[in-house]
Amino acid sequence: MVKTIFAEGEPQSIAEVLANKDERAQLQQTIFQKFPKCTLLDVKLNIPGPIKNNRYLKEIFASGILNLEDILQNSQLPFTLYKHWERAAGSENFYLVNANYHSVKKKAVEFENKRKIDRLFDADVLIRKQKQAISRKDLDLPVRKCFLCSKPAKECARSRTHSVADLQNYITSLYNEEFYKKSAN
Repeated sequence: MVKTIFAEGEPQSIAEVLANKDERAQLQQTIFQKFPKCTLLDVKLNIPGPIKNNRYLKEIFASGILNLEDILQNSQLPFTLYKHWERAAGSENFYLVNANYHSVKKKAVEFENKRKIDRLFDADVLIRKQKQAISRKDLDLPVRKCFLCSKPAKECARSRTHSVADLQNYITSLYNEEFYKKSAN
């Protein structure tokens, strides 16, 4: 059992996180210039605090990606991994999916809701003609719930209802539940 999965890793400043966000937006635009009709699935972990990547978070990411790719394959949604980032700001995969964005978003939400630990993922679905990611609301799906209190997640994030320490403790408990139960069997 790990006491905290956030004791190691390279802390990221807000400037570094924002620079990574800018690079992401630039890559998304490049993808749409090359593949204007594609549906883009951009998958990353949503991790609070300055530590965004380390061996534990990479393990969570890899496990989730296997689940996501299984869902896409079983749903017969053809996809290609266009790019994988492994950075101090986090792991991230950019997929080209040969399907309409409604189908891709429904499967992305199914993935995000499949296991408790998959709720840490942010699986954004984007198309060229829309400036921002397709939201759950666009498809009349329920909004994401907070890990800790089940209010809408965006409300808690915006108002900083929960401390980074509380959120990190919860993520550590998810890690222990998911990865230590496997090693105990």
